[in-house]
Amino acid sequence: MSAPTLMFAPELLLLAQNVRVAFFDVDGVLTDGGLYISEQGETLKRFHTLDGHGLKLLQQAGIIPAVITGRDSAPLRLRLKALGIEHAIFGTEDKRPAAEAILARLGLEWSQAAAMGDDWPDLPVMRRCAIACAPAQAHAEVCAQAHYTTSAPGGAGAVREWCDLLLVASGHYRRLLDSYLA
Repeated sequence: MSAPTLMFAPELLLLAQNVRVAFFDVDGVLTDGGLYISEQGETLKRFHTLDGHGLKLLQQAGIIPAVITGRDSAPLRLRLKALGIEHAIFGTEDKRPAAEAILARLGLEWSQAAAMGDDWPDLPVMRRCAIACAPAQAHAEVCAQAHYTTSAPGGAGAVREWCDLLLVASGHYRRLLDSYLA
């Protein structure tokens, strides 16, 4: 098999090597941040398949993806269910207590957590985690606090880029890639 193409800075991999749970915001991270509202008031969201596969790969590597979002919608719940994401808290702007509840449920510490967010409500979680990420279009203050900013924007592969970094750091990336190349 050939060597993996992706390369990440060693200092980032060191920060991420003990990550067991990864927190994700939704609007602006798992989606492009746009809100599509039908005439009937139904909210529609667009998700990227690369991001979805990255979240599935995290689970295969034993890293638990968890979602904490300020909104709630049927499309989001359907997408998370399809991805097998069991840990999600909807409709909260106070994300730190939500993350603490998930950590307690899993028996994990902040030092075993990663976070990806794009706006100020995500900062209390991002600042406590071992490593934090922002998508390319995130607010400037969030990018300034992140250890890593993706080249892709939210909803367009940013989550996959972050998942790949976590997979490389955990030592599972090559094994997972090889299973597709075999």
